[in-house]
Amino acid sequence: MQRYFIDQKIPDNGELIISGDDARHIAKVMRGEPGDRIVVVADGTAYEAELGTVSQEVGVRILKKLDGNPELPLHVAIACGLPKGDKLDLIAQKGTELGMHRLIPFEAERSVVKWDAAKAGKKAERLRKIVKEAAEQSHRTVIPHVHTPESFPELLKSASRYGAVIAAYEDEARKTDRTRFADTLKSVYDKGSILLVFGPEGGFSQAEITGLERAGALFTSLGPRILRAETAPLYALAAISYEYE
Repeated sequence: MQRYFIDQKIPDNGELIISGDDARHIAKVMRGEPGDRIVVVADGTAYEAELGTVSQEVGVRILKKLDGNPELPLHVAIACGLPKGDKLDLIAQKGTELGMHRLIPFEAERSVVKWDAAKAGKKAERLRKIVKEAAEQSHRTVIPHVHTPESFPELLKSASRYGAVIAAYEDEARKTDRTRFADTLKSVYDKGSILLVFGPEGGFSQAEITGLERAGALFTSLGPRILRAETAPLYALAAISYEYE
């Protein structure tokens, strides 16, 4: 069944109206008809629902709450130094499928890409649309939050909100006694949230490494190979899923 996230409370009578893009999708793309079933997600809970009237607005009647929790057992925020091209689109889509809880693009010292205020707003809206569609496709009950790009100092200020901060550092991968990601995860197993920080294509600058050290970040490798900027976050999320799920 097709899944739709709604930004409203489920009323006591279980009847509600879906409008906007979702209503158009139900009517035009899915060719929904009265009696068809869909899944409605509100406040992190999924419900099976039945379509009523289908036009510019769609009437829906809630039938039952659906069991099961598809979310990762801890909140994982992915902070990425702004990468080139459409790589952030890929991270947003696949990261959502892999259980990411929020996406924080940041302006790294070595980021080739620079977003002005106007571009940042439009890019963030595009990413929010991508994560919404990916959350529906992967049967999530939460749409990951996408931040507008932050400066590196702003990112460091928010680090204290998380149970642990882990930075994927390419220099760790070059060491013969490198810190294994599996061991890093075991050391933070009791934390409810993790901020994973990844540099752009050029990696972290020394000033950023120093800032992360002062913020209490744990530095880890993601294996003996150097991963691309768009690959590293997805590798880390897959490893977290394996470890925790």
